[in-house]
Amino acid sequence: MDVYLPIANLSVNGLVIVGLGALTGLLSGMFGVGGGFLTTPLLIFYGVPPTVSAASAASQVTGASVSGVFAHFRRGGVDFQLGSVMVAGGIMGTAIGAALFSLLQSLGQIDTVINVLYVVLLGSIGGLMANESIQTLRSERTGQKIAARKRRHHPLVASLPMRWRFYRSGLYISPLAPLILGMLTGILTMLMGIGGGFVLVPAMLYILGMSANVVVGTSLFQILFVTMATTMMHAMTTRAVDIVLAGLLLFGSVTGAQLGAQFAQKASPVKLRLVLAVLVLLVALRMALGLGYRPDEIYTVAPL
Repeated sequence: MDVYLPIANLSVNGLVIVGLGALTGLLSGMFGVGGGFLTTPLLIFYGVPPTVSAASAASQVTGASVSGVFAHFRRGGVDFQLGSVMVAGGIMGTAIGAALFSLLQSLGQIDTVINVLYVVLLGSIGGLMANESIQTLRSERTGQKIAARKRRHHPLVASLPMRWRFYRSGLYISPLAPLILGMLTGILTMLMGIGGGFVLVPAMLYILGMSANVVVGTSLFQILFVTMATTMMHAMTTRAVDIVLAGLLLFGSVTGAQLGAQFAQKASPVKLRLVLAVLVLLVALRMALGLGYRPDEIYTVAPL
């Protein structure tokens, strides 16, 4: 079933795109992270231009985040005060990211930058996840317990001025910390089309020191509004959002997320994290190889 993508200016198999959306939705439901960090690389592997992949993936993440926010809201798992500060930072970050995106696009380097960012981020985060999972599995086999890490924010966060109380998260920190974190996430979302959850959740836990029961819901709340802003920014500046592509991805991801959530209830969380880490590292390796090997066609006349 061939479908023409007007912005990407190519025809694709619609079932394959729906399948990619279902795969990322399945991963989202299984591992509790947004599938955006895998959607863009998979689209690039399939042949969709990186700029269109990043912009359209952000649109998919917006739709996929709505149901998650409502689910966590019903059980009181969203800190709206802290989340609003992060949303403000994220919107500022999308404006900065839009300027960087346009600059890199005018220099002809945006595709390379997107690929390099994915290799660095996926490689580092996948390595950390794999190391943590392996240590946990070893401790389960040997019976030696890993010393529990005391929950507190990073010393740099403690040194920032003008502290506020965020009661839902149990924090007394400067609002500048979540504002800056949201800003960085907005820049990454604009450049890479990711929701930012796989970066945001660890940062909220280990840098801000948030309570674990509100991290995922607050992260989804921030991701929802930042990806909305990113989609609008891309539509107005880069014009790289392909609504046909985003719609096919969203259709597949909604179904995949439901199946992934059911599977996650039956599987070991530690083993799931290890599988995700291996998958992330494989994607990073594939993208690194793509940056290094010589393509079959060195020159192309395809329109930008």
